[in-house]
Amino acid sequence: MKLLFCGDVVGRTGREAILEHIPLLRNRLGLDYVIVNAENAAHGFGVTPAICKDMYAAGVDVITTGNHIWDQKDIVGHIDQDKNLLRPLNYPPKTPGNGFVVVQKDNAPALLVVNLMGRLFMDALDDPFAAMDALLRTYTLGKNVAAIFVDFHAEATSEKMAAGHYFDGRISGLVGTHTHVPTADCHILPKGTAYQTDAGMTGDYDSVVGMKKDVPIDRFVKKFSKERLSAADGPATLCGTFIETDDKTGKALKIIPIRVGGILPQIETL
Repeated sequence: MKLLFCGDVVGRTGREAILEHIPLLRNRLGLDYVIVNAENAAHGFGVTPAICKDMYAAGVDVITTGNHIWDQKDIVGHIDQDKNLLRPLNYPPKTPGNGFVVVQKDNAPALLVVNLMGRLFMDALDDPFAAMDALLRTYTLGKNVAAIFVDFHAEATSEKMAAGHYFDGRISGLVGTHTHVPTADCHILPKGTAYQTDAGMTGDYDSVVGMKKDVPIDRFVKKFSKERLSAADGPATLCGTFIETDDKTGKALKIIPIRVGGILPQIETL
């Protein structure tokens, strides 16, 4: 199985990068599935049903999120009807939406996609390790699903690394999101799980984590700003991670960073 995961989409320019590049990447890389974290896609804060519709039309199969999932209020009434739009699994049980989905399309084998959120320097949610352990009692890699991919949305690199090693061998891949900075540590863990601490954002890197620079700089320098944060609107870099798995075992065969467009150095050939 060949899958592409794209990190946090920020604002209009990030959305445009997804709509432009995903159809091309699907063909060029022979992708079976595309997963995108879109929790900052609506002006930098949340995602809307219309944005989800556009991304699905461009070839995205599953949309993951994180701590900004509820920023756009119309998503609350939509998320229960859109099974491929995920919120973190470790929200309390009565929270709207789902934290995982099994997708199977065309002739591709079944893929389980899971969205987790860390707790260190983040909202006080349920234990993501325990939530994933419980889910893995139902889904077994290489048996009732051919691959398992986890988007771990977390601030602390240590928490993401710990999760990667804890689930090593039981899932196909774990890639982090939330910090909006691509990390240079794509590798396969000892028991066969593909890992990267953060995929980075799909957005304008002439910014402060995807936001126009003046307001965050003022907040750091002056501890005050009259303006609100707004998404940067320069050319976006699509940042993502390509993972190839063995269809029999579900273990990872390859993990490679992908970067297309914008101002970051490009990585798009395998």
